[in-house]
Amino acid sequence: MSPTVSPTEPVLAFDGDCGFCQAAIKKISSQGRPSVHAMPWQFLPQSMTEPYLDRLDREVLLLANGRVLASGAEALAAYMKRSPALCYRVAGAAICMPLLRQCAHGVYRWVARNRHRMPGGSASCAMPSSHS
Repeated sequence: MSPTVSPTEPVLAFDGDCGFCQAAIKKISSQGRPSVHAMPWQFLPQSMTEPYLDRLDREVLLLANGRVLASGAEALAAYMKRSPALCYRVAGAAICMPLLRQCAHGVYRWVARNRHRMPGGSASCAMPSSHS
């Protein structure tokens, strides 16, 4: 992960306080080597994250130029599609197919709500209770 990120280049922002999120992104990053940087949102410039703080504790966001390019399952799919590894590109493309996209959204929401119960998760991974 790069300590500096250009606000114009896409970056996958994830919750750096969540062990499950860190482990999942680390696995995709190390095996798939996507060309997009993935960084905990807590390490990104405040100007990039401030408009989206209410979302960043609950979902990954693909950010660039001050806007959200994709969120949740679609952000992960976009991240994987930027991999030199064919299996990651195919998986990312499959997630974007109409029927699979609906399923992926449901699975993503369920995992996000239960990430504190997932491998690597802990109580600090739980979503804020006011947004359950």
